[in-house]
Amino acid sequence: MTPEGTLGRRAFLAQGLAAGLSAAGFAALPSDALAQARMPRLRRGINVWPWFSLTKEYPAPRTDYAWPPYQDQRPVPRAADLRRLRTAGFDFLRIPVDPGPFLAFGQPQRGALLGLLTDAVARSLDADLSVVVNLQINEATHHFTSSRLIAGTQAPDFAGYGALVGEVAGALARIGGGRVALEPVNEPPQGCGSAEWDGVQLALLRRARAAAPGLPLVATGACGGMIPGLEALDPAPILALAPVFFTFHYYEPYLFSHQGAPWMREPVYRALNAVPWPASAGSLEATLAAVRRRMAADTVLSATAKANAYAETERVLTQYFDARPDRPFVDHAMARVSAYARRHAIPPEHIVLGEFGALRSDARYVAAPAPDRARYIRDVRTSAEAAGFPWAFWNLFDGMGLIDDTTRVFDRAIADALGVGAPD
Repeated sequence: MTPEGTLGRRAFLAQGLAAGLSAAGFAALPSDALAQARMPRLRRGINVWPWFSLTKEYPAPRTDYAWPPYQDQRPVPRAADLRRLRTAGFDFLRIPVDPGPFLAFGQPQRGALLGLLTDAVARSLDADLSVVVNLQINEATHHFTSSRLIAGTQAPDFAGYGALVGEVAGALARIGGGRVALEPVNEPPQGCGSAEWDGVQLALLRRARAAAPGLPLVATGACGGMIPGLEALDPAPILALAPVFFTFHYYEPYLFSHQGAPWMREPVYRALNAVPWPASAGSLEATLAAVRRRMAADTVLSATAKANAYAETERVLTQYFDARPDRPFVDHAMARVSAYARRHAIPPEHIVLGEFGALRSDARYVAAPAPDRARYIRDVRTSAEAAGFPWAFWNLFDGMGLIDDTTRVFDRAIADALGVGAPD
């Protein structure tokens, strides 16, 4: 799609940024350097879900939330945690924000929620951490889901979502100082190359740009934000809205990173465990034996369901071990993103690996053995860095986290895999 008035808008934005930079004491810059001047330098980041997630939504048919809308016991970063993250070597946070409560409440609650968000951003900046705020729709809710909000420009609540994007963009611009970016959507569900997604994203980015002419924005491809979605995305109309980052997520192969994940719908993940990384570090026979033990302990699934799940698990694990994924497997994926960047003259430092990680083994999850998880995280991190991409690890907390939710102690093996310190 070609946006109306692209050249005029680019020139207008350049003039506005030039005035702002001049007022701030910057020397005059060529127009193609203006966007760069307002882009935060991102290198090593971490996601901080569920700071603005895990809500208290009322069951259907209600569509609202208790107040305050966030669960009291959810882990959130404290001021000391933010300082420790900066000391460890992180330089930015990605803050996922469930838009549901913002959309459900009118004033004064909505204003109070926006105040909580901007306060969190300000505290992060005070800790010398740049911030990417990501509106992350919660598909586990029963009302404010992607189908209502971003399925298309005619979706029932798309107009309200767009208004929220503009409101958040304006608030962030007032406090950002060039160190805050807005990512309007997380992992869009449309298919790769979807024209519907192109229209939705451009409308949202334009809404944000109108509200905040200098705020860095973050664009993504469809297909859940994965690499094929980015490859299918035409960046030209988006680049006209500079300053802008692009982002993608990487959890491949899911059989490793999401083994044992209770939220995965496919039947293989429920009992999947002991999948090694790289594949050569283990064997099909050993992993299948671990799966059988896990299935035998399952008192919920029927014998028929277990048999069907095991047959599918055996099939996909055979493919996994035959493919023997390892560090070159990851490098090949990053090379595809690098090729996309070269084709469209996008600097690699403007393409952010917004999420990556793997489940850990603990009392709640049956997942990868700790050494395998650390090897995988190191391989993805170093491959992204070699390509010049900033990255944000998923997550600070939870079963994929860097620190213990209660003690706040760093997992030293994961900190080492991420190339950061563990200041405990």
